[in-house]
Amino acid sequence: MKKRKLGIIGGSGLYNIEGFENDKWKKVKTSWGEPSGRIMTATLNKEEICFLPRHGKGHKLSPTKINYRANIDALKRLGVTDIISVSAVGSLQEHLLPGTFVIVDQFIDRTFARKKTFFDDDVVAHVSMAKPTSPSLMKCCESALIKSKINYQNGGTYLVMEGPQFSSLAESKLYRSWKADVIGMTNMPEAKLAREAEIRYCTVAMVTDFDCWHPDHDEVDVPTVIKTLQQNALNAQNMIKEIIKTFKSFPPKNDPANDCLDTAIITAPKFRSKKTITKLRVIAGRVLKKK
Repeated sequence: MKKRKLGIIGGSGLYNIEGFENDKWKKVKTSWGEPSGRIMTATLNKEEICFLPRHGKGHKLSPTKINYRANIDALKRLGVTDIISVSAVGSLQEHLLPGTFVIVDQFIDRTFARKKTFFDDDVVAHVSMAKPTSPSLMKCCESALIKSKINYQNGGTYLVMEGPQFSSLAESKLYRSWKADVIGMTNMPEAKLAREAEIRYCTVAMVTDFDCWHPDHDEVDVPTVIKTLQQNALNAQNMIKEIIKTFKSFPPKNDPANDCLDTAIITAPKFRSKKTITKLRVIAGRVLKKK
């Protein structure tokens, strides 16, 4: 197995972590256009990591406008093999109070205006998303949360809505009836594209508020979300530092992302254009070059 390298996708509070050394912001060209912004490379305890601000510096990109394909391609070009995605979410369950972190193991994708695959031009692939997150990274995140003494839930379903508006009351009640745990706007198609790129992926969702279903919190507002985000930022930094120190101690044996493209590509080799193969070189070159 090739050398593991950690990538972190999240907000501005996560790249100002004390102890980062040799930090540089790199512009990365991809086959899919511009990523959200420059990617920070840095070291912590001699471990090199990459950090990508999902919405760009200053939070300039709405969830729909994020170029998810470019983001994942850029990280893979930098050698990233494992991604920890940190996201702010609303709670759909009474017991998931603001400040709780949820290690997500399932998604419901309700987005509709985003490019969701790398395989959309004469090479078709169907990867399994039955188990969308990495078991080894989930274990690593749980260990980090325990060591950091952060209140958390291990396992949960993240419903991804299109946004940028928050839910209507009827929608919020519908999602609760589906037994979803949290709701947000950013982890799809991010998780799907990471799987297509054979990058192991895990989401830690930070609860900032109750969605509008809650009778005592019937209107979600930005100031409330930002206040809790700031409170969560220090906890998230502590968690990330612990993850960086220990993620290699959790071997990704039998991870569904390790070699999922081996059985995913359905298009016969003679119908695959050189142009598309070149475009997919970073994402799927491991399997396409065998044909």
